[in-house]
Amino acid sequence: MIPATGDRFRPFREEATAQGIPADDVERWLATARPCVALTLADDDEFGPVVGRFGGPLLLPADIPDPEHPFVASVDLAALPADATDLSLPPDGHLLFFALPDGDGRGRPRGNVVHVPAGSAVTQRDTRSWNSRNDDEYNAIFEGYPQGPLRARAEVSLPYHTFVIPPGEREAVTLPGHPFCSELVEVWEDTHDSVARRGPLQIGGYANEEVVEFDPVDVAASIAADAVREGSWDGPASADPADWVLLADWYAGSLRKREGSTVHWVIQREDLAARRFERVFTTVFWNP
Repeated sequence: MIPATGDRFRPFREEATAQGIPADDVERWLATARPCVALTLADDDEFGPVVGRFGGPLLLPADIPDPEHPFVASVDLAALPADATDLSLPPDGHLLFFALPDGDGRGRPRGNVVHVPAGSAVTQRDTRSWNSRNDDEYNAIFEGYPQGPLRARAEVSLPYHTFVIPPGEREAVTLPGHPFCSELVEVWEDTHDSVARRGPLQIGGYANEEVVEFDPVDVAASIAADAVREGSWDGPASADPADWVLLADWYAGSLRKREGSTVHWVIQREDLAARRFERVFTTVFWNP
């Protein structure tokens, strides 16, 4: 949660007021704003400093096995803007993100995250070792993964979803305490680019995807809990969405044959605090 003061949210407030949404409801919605980091391949220095890269050589400590999923990006945590998220991230080292935008992630995670502590001895790995069967379709998808330096910018994020399923219930309801949530989500979509810059990779903040009704983090928490019950992922996994948080989103919609897809890396809050990044659960939204 971040202060929604000053002129930053003025376009949002003005549009919400023009649509007749009461001021108290607007401010209550803005109180849910979260800080995040937007990362992009932008060439100009105005977006922010270089903090990592899409693709490039895959460097891992010798005791970490070859990844089961394609390499997406590496982020230098020490280079991120100060206090740019509300996540309990390590102060340094690199986060390496892996994912295959395929299916909906049910049954098993579709990616993973590795934290390489600062000063670790690393060796270069084969970026195609994950595709042991040399599947032509997956090779073609991987060849379209973005490549190049990533610039970062501290930004803000508001919810994109409008429904939740209360604990112990089976029917969805609109977000409690926010009777105008549907209208406010539309206002955010209409005014987002006047308030915050976007990037295909985001750390922290609220999860987004092509079609949003429920919070993708809530959906991922449910999928993870089911995977543990089915024996396809090691537990424990809380079924309470409040115990989970978005680590990062990657809009992979520019990939050929995966248009409109989004990868969500989510983690339980206690696992993040304990630096257990092997406990990240990865889901994919794709509407073929």
